[in-house]
Amino acid sequence: MASELRKTLLRAVLPVTLGALVAMWLFHKEVDLATLQAISFDTHTVAGLALAALFVVGRDFGLAWRFHTIAAGDLTWRRAIRTDIMCAFTSAITPSVVGGSALAIFYLNREGIALGRATTLTLTTLFLDELFFVVFCPIIVLLVPVSNLFYSPETAGDMLFDGIRIVFWVVYAGIVIWTSILFFAIIARPEAVQRALRGIAAMRLMKRFRSRILGMADNMVATSAWVKGRSRKWWSEVFGATVLSWFSRYFVVNALFWAFVPGASGLQVFARQFVVWVVLMVSPTPGGSGISEWLFTNYYGDIIGSIGVAAIIALIWRAFSYYIYLIAGCALLPAYFGEKAHIKVKNKPKP
Repeated sequence: MASELRKTLLRAVLPVTLGALVAMWLFHKEVDLATLQAISFDTHTVAGLALAALFVVGRDFGLAWRFHTIAAGDLTWRRAIRTDIMCAFTSAITPSVVGGSALAIFYLNREGIALGRATTLTLTTLFLDELFFVVFCPIIVLLVPVSNLFYSPETAGDMLFDGIRIVFWVVYAGIVIWTSILFFAIIARPEAVQRALRGIAAMRLMKRFRSRILGMADNMVATSAWVKGRSRKWWSEVFGATVLSWFSRYFVVNALFWAFVPGASGLQVFARQFVVWVVLMVSPTPGGSGISEWLFTNYYGDIIGSIGVAAIIALIWRAFSYYIYLIAGCALLPAYFGEKAHIKVKNKPKP
């Protein structure tokens, strides 16, 4: 376990290094003395930063609430919060295209949830997150003119904004397809998906991955049997917790704009967060490190009116949404890799 702890800590070094290098580059390129003098830390600014911190709490409360609810009492609030923080830490040290949610199975198991049931709960949370984007992205596009998302007089013909628009719609289409697969696999036709996966596993080329594919098929059927027994109230609660978490995550940026750029459109700032997070889903760097800072700076620069100020806000945003989870995760790692860390697994069936 000590070696695993060292390996995990070393993985945290790469994103921190990437983020630091990009931060230094942005400061050197975009921030000068005039930019720093243009930012005043008055009572209004401090209130905005405090509000951003409150939304960070809302983000973690939402996810902990969801873990607590789907575990049906087998996770105390303390352990649900710990699981949430460790999932955020894993996402921070793994490439976004790989994703860190898979290790939620490991964390839930270490918290005393049987491995099979931990897999079921993780697939359920994955479906809820993807469903959030499928539902709310079209609503945002209907509420906010496309010109405010991808175009403006300052960015007309800008290759960056054109590229963001293309990546956003391609990734969103992928999310819709993936969510549809999860819907059919978990809710609508789990047996059909299981047969299809078993057929794929039987192929000679899939021999190396056969056990994993078969395991996935069985887990999806088990997840289906479990979620079909949930009430409408349960679905409303866990999806409400998902919405609370994601909205709080986005409102962190709104709070920062209120602190530093109070004249900006709150709806436009909020809507662009949907675009940012969808685009970052295909980031090849751990936790989007480096790319996040650069994307935020350039994508919000036209609203702020100063790339230098945008760079400073981007770094504060990353501190709230990223670096605190690296620090908190490193602090909690011994609780998961220590010799006495594993809590006795609960195998009792749940209604």
